[in-house]
Amino acid sequence: MTTFDVNAARAQRTEALGRAWTFTIDGDTFEMPGELSRRTARALRELDDNDIDGLLRLLLGEKQFDRFDRHDVSMQDVAAILEAYGKATGLGLGEG
Repeated sequence: MTTFDVNAARAQRTEALGRAWTFTIDGDTFEMPGELSRRTARALRELDDNDIDGLLRLLLGEKQFDRFDRHDVSMQDVAAILEAYGKATGLGLGEG
């Protein structure tokens, strides 16, 4: 029986998908993780289902979230960002 090498599998995913997923608003680029750590996933579970800012703060980090928060972004914009992020990374966020 062969041993499953987690590091090799992670490297393969990272090569295929990249380490991060990016999006832009008005020429300002933001980066979210291509994979979520268990710690981040646990923090996401503790958020209220309607805490969009909490979700974005976890995914973007404080510095990026502060920049993001300066933009006039609609809930439809946020939904589109999260949908594209989910499709690109396989992470379903905000899905009921």
